[in-house]
Amino acid sequence: MSNQAASEVVNKVWNYAHVLRDDGVGYGDYVEQITYLIFLKMAAERAQANMDDTGVPAEYDWAHLVKLDGDDLENQYRHTLENLGKMSGMLGTIFRKAQNKIQDPAKLERLIKMIDKESWSTLPADVKGEIYEGLLERNAQDVKGGAGQYFTPRALIQAMVEVMQPKPTDVVADPACGTGGFLLAAHDYMAPQAASKPEKKFLRNDAFRGNDIVDSVVRLCAMNLYLHGIGGADCPILNQDALAKSVGEDKVDIVLANPPFGKKSSITVVNEKSGKAEAEKLTYEREDFWATTSNKQLNFVQHIANMLKVNGKAAVVLPDNVLFEGGAGETIRKTLLERTNVHTLLRLPTGIFYANGVKANVIFFDAKPASKTAWTTKLWVYDFRTNVHKTLKQNPLKKSDFDEFIALYKAGDISKRQVTWCEENPDGRWRSYDYAELIARDKTNLDIFWLKDKSLEDSENLPPPEVLAAEIVDQLEAALDEFRQVETLLET
Repeated sequence: MSNQAASEVVNKVWNYAHVLRDDGVGYGDYVEQITYLIFLKMAAERAQANMDDTGVPAEYDWAHLVKLDGDDLENQYRHTLENLGKMSGMLGTIFRKAQNKIQDPAKLERLIKMIDKESWSTLPADVKGEIYEGLLERNAQDVKGGAGQYFTPRALIQAMVEVMQPKPTDVVADPACGTGGFLLAAHDYMAPQAASKPEKKFLRNDAFRGNDIVDSVVRLCAMNLYLHGIGGADCPILNQDALAKSVGEDKVDIVLANPPFGKKSSITVVNEKSGKAEAEKLTYEREDFWATTSNKQLNFVQHIANMLKVNGKAAVVLPDNVLFEGGAGETIRKTLLERTNVHTLLRLPTGIFYANGVKANVIFFDAKPASKTAWTTKLWVYDFRTNVHKTLKQNPLKKSDFDEFIALYKAGDISKRQVTWCEENPDGRWRSYDYAELIARDKTNLDIFWLKDKSLEDSENLPPPEVLAAEIVDQLEAALDEFRQVETLLET
């Protein structure tokens, strides 16, 4: 199947979401229903071909759904979801707390027949994955549902994986995995290198690990990996808070992550005396943490550093506040510089995430053994934010946007790096700072920039008209989506 054919399948499957939307089935709910049905169809195809057994009991298999209609179909589908959700392994992960959101049996029957026409197991893994990724991206674009918070731009993910260069024998983890974008990009990079049967088996069953605290997102991630040929009866994704307990001895070679944005973690508790619900800050008391804080990203930094084996590598997307926040933030940055080799910082442009106005960075560091002196000797900063204008639709992020960064990174040997910034070239985006310079900065502030923002100089240096127009269009579309959300709330 060609890329065009895969796109046609995405369009056909997605277009039916609009039909169900009229019945109150949101896009996120629709993607979940598609997940259940495609999984059951694939399980039936694999069982018929004597491929790996997913363990679906006969009374809840695809054949029972295809032959029914009306209330009988609705009842069978509901019982199937309820019972498979009680099972262990991949089945339990996919169907955990699953519910039928399609109340019209006729439309459920039509959706089942549409899926039944495709032979999913015979499709190449990359095509199946492309179809499902297409559905996830369509869902992420529906900002009203909030799905975009779990969707990292694929161009950024691919660039991060390319400089991290995971090997087919590495264990790659993402403690806030969302829909699995980092794990899948790593798999795509590692798979062509896996030459032997043991390496291929390891890549399928043991190379990837993920965590997420949202049931529905874990389901989407598990299915995404499964369609790409990762995991079988057992699921590599855990539905749990990665920060809740210490790492222990089970460490990994590479961490790729974009922890959830939002500065504070909180829990809601009921006051015993007043009976009123009150929000309290959630802090993690962990012996392996360097500082106690309710800042989620700072906690993920500590957790990820502890996840790595000696010489293990991490690349983590983090908002600006992690680079300059005082108190625990300063303690964590100093400790990270001392205990690991924090060698690279990539400043990202705004306009690339579904949450508007996010200012983020990618920080790269390598784990090291205990030492009396700091492991970080030089931090290289690539400023891909200043004077860079990106929007989600009119001027989206592309993989080629990172070509210069990837070339300058020198993944094979970072000792060969050369600066592009100097007094003679003040627009150079690649510059290094020694450890002594970093420690001397107020609060060990790593929010480092040096390029002049041309939009602030004068009106003659404003971005080109087409860039300004694209930004205005994106802002108007975001505002329109928010108005639609308010309209929906008023109608309920």
